[in-house]
Parts: sequence; structure tokens; C-alpha cells
Amino acid sequence: MKLVSLSINPVPSGANVLAFDGYDGLQLRAALWHATRGPARGTVCIVQGRGEFIEKYFEVIADLRRRGFAVAIFDLRGQGGSERMLSNPHKGHVVAFTEYDRDLAIFIDEIVRPTLPEPLIGLGHSLGGNILLRGAQDESSPFARMILMSPMIDIHRRMLGATRSLAMAYASTASMFGLATAYVQGGGNHPNDLTDFETNRLTTDYVRWSRIKSIIEAAPDLALGSPTIGWLRAALRSCAMLSRPDYPKYVCVPMMLFAAGADHIVSTQAIEDFAVDLKSGGHILMPGSRHEILHETDAIRQRFWAAFDAYMGIEATPSGSF
Repeated sequence: MKLVSLSINPVPSGANVLAFDGYDGLQLRAALWHATRGPARGTVCIVQGRGEFIEKYFEVIADLRRRGFAVAIFDLRGQGGSERMLSNPHKGHVVAFTEYDRDLAIFIDEIVRPTLPEPLIGLGHSLGGNILLRGAQDESSPFARMILMSPMIDIHRRMLGATRSLAMAYASTASMFGLATAYVQGGGNHPNDLTDFETNRLTTDYVRWSRIKSIIEAAPDLALGSPTIGWLRAALRSCAMLSRPDYPKYVCVPMMLFAAGADHIVSTQAIEDFAVDLKSGGHILMPGSRHEILHETDAIRQRFWAAFDAYMGIEATPSGSF
């Protein structure tokens, strides 16, 4: 397994690219980097959103390494450079989110901890935020802190086209009749990242949108189409768990949540409601940002990194190239 390098998106130097077995033997692609500057601050473990891939995070990886962090990242099962779940590689599918949980545990215990320094910081986007929150009540969590961007605590109604209860009824009934591996209604092979810039829901930054599009055009095998009905059912079940009124009260990992003010993929309100009840955590609203805060305009990203640095106790960090 290797990483795709483009002139507009070069692989950060010193990458250690590898494959490891998921909980069921599925081959998952991973990459590790050591920090480029001191002092050493530990390791940031990036947990991706749905349909993402390692190459999409090269700029973020460089930002973290300059801050003294080692970085560990892997492509979730069924996406990016990891092995796909179904014969149609465009379908995003899992049976239950416990599959993500088990893969992450293996990645931390067998790949990250033997290789990179602690403490471990979990950095999750969207689906990745959901996955990290699923283990945040565990007092034996490997993570000292978590930073979550647009975490998928609840899916935006515009994405579902209905209330969560109606969407769950649809997904459960269709799955019961053997349609779990079929695309959700209206879904198909076309990746979200290849929509027109004017209609995309991910970022207002044309340069970063173009860069992601160029990666997929150069390496179409990295792309993912719509989710399956089974994935939707699993996602709604996980969101229902995180949305219980008492769930945040028992979260024991300190964390900072970032909510995008113009997010139409996950619910900003659900993020804010969740954060209010955390014992050790808070949230920051990013006005004007669409779903992918770390792939937004320079101004939005600068606000994010200023808040990140303050939360992590980091003084001003010099900018630079990959």
C-alpha cells in the first residue's frame, strides 16, 4: 500500500505507510509520521469522516507535526486505500459501528502505541467524531484528550430528508427485507467530493476543494459513493446512543468540540447541546464554515488552530510548507 503524491498535495516527508489487519482480517491502510519540531507533545490520532482518505489530510498532518505532534492515521474499513466491504467498491457499508470501534482499538494497541509517543490525542471529523465519542465514557480510554470537528452526533435533517425516527424506520424495514447492502434512496456510485463547487456542502474554499477533486481524479479508487441502507441504519443507531440526554454526563475524556455554523450534513444544534452537559469539555462555533472545518478558508482554519493551540497550551506556531 502506498500514498498518492501530487505536486499540489505532496506526501509529507518521513511517512511510514503500512497495512494492518482489522478485527476480521480486512486489510486497512495506515500511515505514521514523527514530529518535525519540538518540544515533543505526544501523538495525534486522526479518525476520518465517511468517504475520506489519508491523502486528504496531508496539510493537517503538516500543521500538527510543526506543533510537535507525531501523527497516526488510517483509512476506515471500506474506504480510501483500505479493503472494501462489498463487491461494488463504491458502496460505503458496515453492519454496525462496533466494527469501527474494534478496528480503532487494534490500530491504537498494535500500531500506534508500540511506535509513537504518548499522550495520545484523538482528532476526529464527522463520522470520526462519532467513533471517538463512542469510547469516551471508558475510563481506560487510550486518549488523554479529544478534538472533534463537526462530530456526527446527529445527522442533519436535510441529509435524511425526514426525521431521525422516520429514517430509522425506513432503514430498519428495508434491511429486514434484505436491502441492507443497497444504496440509500437516491444514492449511487458518484463521490460527494466530485460535486460542483457551487453546490458542494463541504467547504467554501475553492483551492482546497479543487485539491481534493484532483486527488480523486488522479486516484479514483480512493473515492467512495453513497452509503448503503445498512450503513445508514448503523449510523442512526449510533447517533441515537450519543443523543441520549445522559450520555455526555458520563464522558470522562476531556474534549473540545467544533461546530460548523453552515453545516448541512450533521446537526450543529446537537453538537452544542451535547457540549453543554460535558463535565470536562466545551465547544466553539465556527461561523460561516461548512462541514469540513479543516478544509475551509485560511481565515476559518486560523481560528480553528488558534483555539486548538490555546486548548493544548501551545504558543504561536510558525507556518511553513509540507
